[in-house]
Amino acid sequence: MSGNGSEGTSSPVPGLALLRSYRPSWLPRDVVAGLVLTALLVPQGMAYAELAGLPAITGLYTSILCLLAYAVFGPSRVLVLGPDSSLGPMIAATVLPLVAADGDPQRAVALASALALMTGAIMAVAGLGRLGFVADLISKPTMIGYMNGLALTILVGQLPKLCGFSVDAEGFAGEVVGFVRGVVGGEVVPAALAVGLGGLVLIGVLARVFPRVPAVLIVVVLSMLAAALFALDQRGVSLVGVLPQGFPPPTLPRIAASDVLPLLAGAAGIALVSLTDTISTASAFAAREGRTIDGNREMVGIGAANLAAGFFQGFPVSTSGSRTAVAQQVGARTQVTGVVGAAAITLILLLAPGLLRTLPQPTLAAVVIAASVSLADIGGTVRLFRVRRTEFALSIAAFAGVVLLGVLPGIAVAVALSVGNVFRRAWWPYQTVLGRVPGLPGFHDVRSYPAAEVLPGCVLLRFDAPLFFANARTFREQLERRSRTAPPPRWLVVAAEPITDVDTTAADMLHDLDVALNARGVHLVFAEMKDPVRRKIDRYELTRTLDPAHFFPTLDAAVDAFRRETGAQWVAPPAG
Repeated sequence: MSGNGSEGTSSPVPGLALLRSYRPSWLPRDVVAGLVLTALLVPQGMAYAELAGLPAITGLYTSILCLLAYAVFGPSRVLVLGPDSSLGPMIAATVLPLVAADGDPQRAVALASALALMTGAIMAVAGLGRLGFVADLISKPTMIGYMNGLALTILVGQLPKLCGFSVDAEGFAGEVVGFVRGVVGGEVVPAALAVGLGGLVLIGVLARVFPRVPAVLIVVVLSMLAAALFALDQRGVSLVGVLPQGFPPPTLPRIAASDVLPLLAGAAGIALVSLTDTISTASAFAAREGRTIDGNREMVGIGAANLAAGFFQGFPVSTSGSRTAVAQQVGARTQVTGVVGAAAITLILLLAPGLLRTLPQPTLAAVVIAASVSLADIGGTVRLFRVRRTEFALSIAAFAGVVLLGVLPGIAVAVALSVGNVFRRAWWPYQTVLGRVPGLPGFHDVRSYPAAEVLPGCVLLRFDAPLFFANARTFREQLERRSRTAPPPRWLVVAAEPITDVDTTAADMLHDLDVALNARGVHLVFAEMKDPVRRKIDRYELTRTLDPAHFFPTLDAAVDAFRRETGAQWVAPPAG
């Protein structure tokens, strides 16, 4: 914990605890921020609902309930949850294959609601079980690749809608081919393309030149005016139309037993992506105020938001960095901002369901495409290429997984790559020989200091990983190779500080290695071994072969003991 402490309070219901300390002077700012937030939530919520393959109205239902639930159970004061562009394709990839051939929208809504309930349950239970560390399962390089792939798939999927036609295809390649065929076949509606492309360009220009201006709101208003003035519906442009009036009653979605496993798999992937996104966003905004966050409590808050959405015909939600930034810029102080936003959307549904009837569908496509572009991190990819090629390769592999295999398999690829990279580093860790550099305290890597002095008959080795079944052979081969040099060393001293564990496989390897080395007159020596690891060595009874006198607290102590025994002196390394 640092700075002003952690986000939120220690109460299990942070929202109620916050009300006790709420200052009246915060209310005007929270109200204004909530109204500005509404202007973003309404068009984005509708657009992201359609991105998920659901009726636009479900995006508004989802926004209302997740805002209210997170205001009560969420620990962050400023974080804004809602429908998210990164989850839309995952929801569609999970739900649409289960929908009947006729594309029944009610079944799609029921499946999406069940998906939200499962996602919420997974996150809430994991949070209560203090499993917030699962957010670390996706490394930043693989997350960058995943998001880049997601951005490209979203963009390609929305291009037909931007041009005023639709494509019935599966997979990235199918959508590309379908879009090209539609363009070549003359299916593009000029008026739709003008509205969509114009909106996309305007969002980009406003976001760059006037970053504090609500670009999405301006584009939505202008496109609605254009639809009314130029009768765009008569020119082949699809409009949103009048939304259903009223608010949905609490509903327990009805699904078939055969739907449960596919939905659970999708919910697990969505929960992981949502948590990773939320943790990174919450950390960034909390750091600005000198606060830290609690990943477990964030999981409970996001879980509550998803559960609330699922009971009211909603779909899974996540954090929005852009909407959170807007709310903070206009002065939001607490989650009352979200409550005001939820109330405003509810009033629109109850009193003015026709308010957005002239909103062109290509404008919603432009909103989604603009959001997808913001997901991509080309600069981060270039940086990986420049500073660490292996992590760049991981990023590209995650990107390819999303584009070639699909969104849900893509997240599995991202997780597998992240875990595999960790295992790779432990399997083939960095290992080197140490030497003495005159005028520089301590012992240093001879790769960094080729002129470092060595001690004849004594090799100082460092192995930068715990010893376990996967790297035990690598460790043995390294020491065996060093023991067979001419002339052979008398001591092989392992700088053991980086070795944080020794499992039973590695213990058996150490026993066999020591026996083999002793037969050739070479002693295996350890220095700086951590106490917990040394206790394991004793528990494995390795000191029956390893000489207890050959465990030293420091490298200096080991070197001094060797020099007293042999009289060896430091020498410059042999030429060449």
